[in-house]
Amino acid sequence: MKRCSWCDKDELYIKYHDEEWGVPVYDDNRHFEFLILEAAQAGLSWITILRKRENYRKAYAGFDPQAVAHFDQKKVDELLDFEGIIRNRRKIESSINNAKIFIEIQKEFGSFCNYIWKFVDFNPVNGSWKSEAEIPAKTQLSETISSDLQKRGFKFIGPIIIYSHLQATGIVNDHIDQCFRYSQIKELPLNR
Repeated sequence: MKRCSWCDKDELYIKYHDEEWGVPVYDDNRHFEFLILEAAQAGLSWITILRKRENYRKAYAGFDPQAVAHFDQKKVDELLDFEGIIRNRRKIESSINNAKIFIEIQKEFGSFCNYIWKFVDFNPVNGSWKSEAEIPAKTQLSETISSDLQKRGFKFIGPIIIYSHLQATGIVNDHIDQCFRYSQIKELPLNR
């Protein structure tokens, strides 16, 4: 069974690749989770973040944007002391700020899913890559979305982080075309 090579032989990475990466996400809290984790990843490897994912779930109130939006300075200090996550003040403070903007987007569009999926007309983009070396780190789509999020007030968000988000949440299917997951995901029914 052919897989994308980035998941290597690590069991956690393989499970993430086989079950989550590239599967379209239509749940706002899952989108919020990935936005938190991808911003935390900046400058680090994704496997580092995956290994800390459950700690993030505890630290970030199950990735509930309403709860995170109400985190105060005391909570920031607690998170800076919590060894189970990446203890970077800018990343932590931006996640709280972003939770507030995330909620504003939900109010404006009815859901964050409505907002983000509209950029692709609610149809996943299927790459057709022969090798992982062909897959870009960012695209015009991720540039457009990150620019819009920044205008709305998001912090610690750029086109590379957004492209990772699009890949993780199945808005873009960037499994290489010989990976067994590529065609499986491509054939999933749309959930509008």
